[in-house]
Amino acid sequence: MDNKDREQTERYVRAQKKVDAIKGFYIHLLVYICVNLFISIRKIMQNMDNGETFQEAFFDLGTFIVWLAWGIGLAFHAFNVFVENGVLGKKWEEQKIQEYMDEEKRQDWY
Repeated sequence: MDNKDREQTERYVRAQKKVDAIKGFYIHLLVYICVNLFISIRKIMQNMDNGETFQEAFFDLGTFIVWLAWGIGLAFHAFNVFVENGVLGKKWEEQKIQEYMDEEKRQDWY
């Protein structure tokens, strides 16, 4: 395989990983919405059964805490997927891989 084919294959693999990461994020987002809607509706109904009005049940902190906590994790996931050169982005990852490969070459040399 010549250099051009290898580069094209590497680009394809990187693109495939990016698409998989985006797909994973959207699945995570869908699960987040569905599960939190179910939990919120259940929590609101329980609170209303305990004598609260709809407004009291809806604005109860317990209704929103799961959205908030899981939302923080979802935000980190989005940052990881959509921010190319974030704190631990792809550029950092590639630099570390190259660093470890160079280190291994030096060790093999001795």
